[in-house]
Amino acid sequence: MKNKEKRRRIKTGIVILLLLAAWQVASMSGIWSAYVLPSPAKTGRALWVMIENGVLFQHIMVSFKRVLEGFTIAFALAFIGGVIAYGIPSLEEFYGDVLEFMRNVPPISLIALLILWFGIGEVSKIIIIVLASFFPMYLNISKGFVSTDHKLLEVGSVFGLNRWETFYRIVLPAAIPDILVGMRVGLGYSWRAIIGAEMIAASKGLGYLILDAQQMSRSDKVIAGIITIGLVGILSDWLFKLLITKVIRREMTGQALPNSENEAVNTGR
Repeated sequence: MKNKEKRRRIKTGIVILLLLAAWQVASMSGIWSAYVLPSPAKTGRALWVMIENGVLFQHIMVSFKRVLEGFTIAFALAFIGGVIAYGIPSLEEFYGDVLEFMRNVPPISLIALLILWFGIGEVSKIIIIVLASFFPMYLNISKGFVSTDHKLLEVGSVFGLNRWETFYRIVLPAAIPDILVGMRVGLGYSWRAIIGAEMIAASKGLGYLILDAQQMSRSDKVIAGIITIGLVGILSDWLFKLLITKVIRREMTGQALPNSENEAVNTGR
């Protein structure tokens, strides 16, 4: 496994080097001027200057705070919606089609209206994040709840668990991998949404950094901002992937089974 991961990293490094070489050749070819396409070295210097003076971290923290707030609200709403859909399926008939309609509306398309309704403050940006990250989490949570192994449900029935005890002790633990996958996807959508919102109405954040650099004709800072977004996204995704892997391994060892079933297994029943 370690050798496989090592080979993968080597291949990734080769691709990165090839991309940097192609970038360098393109910037030196004269097809685009250095003003339009700065060299990797110039972009690296711009990135280092922003790191050195602390400006980059300030923008990262502002964007991260917005993403965390919106993502948390979206997860709470998605989890509550998933629980309602599982526990009271008849209620979903009232709002299911509305959610499906909203799922197909890009959050960025609502920016103009949100600015008119809530101004250019934090509320409009948080709403955009919630709209972007809610649906992948809601769909995965709902899928996790309804796809619980029937054998586990039968175990709960044998031990006399009622509907909500079955949910808490069997359905919820079994749905955790799907919940985490939804959170991982939702987090990626959150970063995409907040960058778009900050590029239109913000005075701080990574999206604002890119737009401000574009208006100042600093292509090197634009590319540096894009690279920063990608690296922050990779880091966030890696942390979630690590969490998902640990949870799935825990599920596979049977540690997530309800206590009553573990007791039955241990006693040989």
